[in-house]
Amino acid sequence: MSKTFSLDEVAKHKEKDDLWIIVEGDVYDLTKFQTEHPGGQKILQRVGGKDATTQFWKYHNQGILNKYKPKLMIGSLEGKAAEKPATAAAAVEAPKAAPAVIVPAKTSAVKVPEEQRETLEPLGELIPFGDPSWYQGYHSPYYNETHSALRNEIRAWMEEKVEPYLNEWDETKRVPEEIYQEMGKRGYLAGLLGLHYPVQYTNYRVTSVPPEKWDLFHEFILTDELSRSGSGGFVWNVIGGYGIGLPPLMKFGNEVVRKRVIPGIINGSKRICLAITEPDAGSDVANLTTTAEKTPDGKHFIVNGEKKWITNGIWSDYFTVAVRTGKPGMGGISVLLIERTMPGVSTRKMDCQGVWASGTTYITFEDVKVPVENLIGKENQGFKVIMTNFNHERLGIAIQSTRFARVCYEESMKYAHKRKTFAKRLIDHPVIRMKLAHMARQIEATHNLLENMIYQCKCMGETEAMLKLGGPIASLKAQSTITFEFCAREAAQIFGGLGYTRGGQGAKVERLYRDVRGYAIPGGSEEIMLDLSVRQSLKVHQALGMKL
Repeated sequence: MSKTFSLDEVAKHKEKDDLWIIVEGDVYDLTKFQTEHPGGQKILQRVGGKDATTQFWKYHNQGILNKYKPKLMIGSLEGKAAEKPATAAAAVEAPKAAPAVIVPAKTSAVKVPEEQRETLEPLGELIPFGDPSWYQGYHSPYYNETHSALRNEIRAWMEEKVEPYLNEWDETKRVPEEIYQEMGKRGYLAGLLGLHYPVQYTNYRVTSVPPEKWDLFHEFILTDELSRSGSGGFVWNVIGGYGIGLPPLMKFGNEVVRKRVIPGIINGSKRICLAITEPDAGSDVANLTTTAEKTPDGKHFIVNGEKKWITNGIWSDYFTVAVRTGKPGMGGISVLLIERTMPGVSTRKMDCQGVWASGTTYITFEDVKVPVENLIGKENQGFKVIMTNFNHERLGIAIQSTRFARVCYEESMKYAHKRKTFAKRLIDHPVIRMKLAHMARQIEATHNLLENMIYQCKCMGETEAMLKLGGPIASLKAQSTITFEFCAREAAQIFGGLGYTRGGQGAKVERLYRDVRGYAIPGGSEEIMLDLSVRQSLKVHQALGMKL
């Protein structure tokens, strides 16, 4: 049971060798922490024995409080109100989250299915547009109690195990391996493949969702809540290479190879990445030059070439690699599973503008001998394997980009209620409200398009989705990254110098601003996506009987 203290008791502990402070009604003993404080000891000693909540939020964000609370908190003030999130957003004066609202369907010409008549339990701080609308008591046809339970589970895990340490991980450009391993043990990795939950390859299960009920909206929520971290480096570290490198093997790999390789990857003890892009071949996949020539006995391929900008490559055990086995163009491409233990594979880390913890890699293959059993799909038909993977990859990018845009908006809204200029809060300036309004309208438009695309994927078979949705998903990918860039820019303007400084209150905004190009270019650049969206949609609708 937590100890309680009176204000008078706390006030006695104000000396250098006996220093307590109060933040959001909780009491912290900083006596030994003073020498570790990045801002020096004096600034702490000036608030010794006092309520330092206002001073704390001037310099820090929620992640810092979450990080140090378990180590330094010794109790709470007497009569402290029921626990609520200690956050700078308290100034927003949002109404308390109400219990789940049950609203009977109104009489209308359209009969609403029974399961759609109730809203799900709200989650979060209820900042308008700070979370998807179904988080905040609004109706949605897409979600049920299992989605709500998963959302709550992941957010609790993220707030405890991830968010307090993101700044450190970003600076070291590495996420501790145990986080990835825990994602495997918690069953999260198995649910990120755009497929049914693969019970045949793992005994781990997601606590809140039975595997038979897992659908694409669960994967959406999982990716979305991971992205709420506001760190592309973290998201790409734990699911970047995995989410695009493993599906081709799952769908098209040799059964013997699948049984040998997939369990270790899904359980979190091994890693995989996708290696398509080359120094001279990015979006133009059909013209890649890495070669794979068969040995005279027909039992192996000999692979030579380079791959560049490969997410997670530096620590991957397996590489899903696009190679040229035949004639020029898309008809001569195959896909191979290459293993790090095979002689001739070398990797070196690349330094990029953003997504620092993602492990971006330059890979060289020199006379790598790969068994023909490691062929993914059929020889010279690898272009189909690659194309079936793009919808899933681009949807993942869209989910992440949309949530990152929302994070920029949410952080800006919180800050605008706290920061004062010219004797007024930022939120009281019309120009700031206009920026927030433009951010919100683009986020909500993008999010609704995203939900529609996921619903279409859920309802269609894979072949139908590949044909019909390639164009719309390409458009969504561009829409989401353009929205992300707009919101990152506007958030940086609202935060001013704090949005230009690593760490502190503007840490998420500064980090996401660096990550923007890492989302606008990979998976197909915005320009190519927009052109593809029109060209491919025209072809599909001509086949459907378009009259033009």
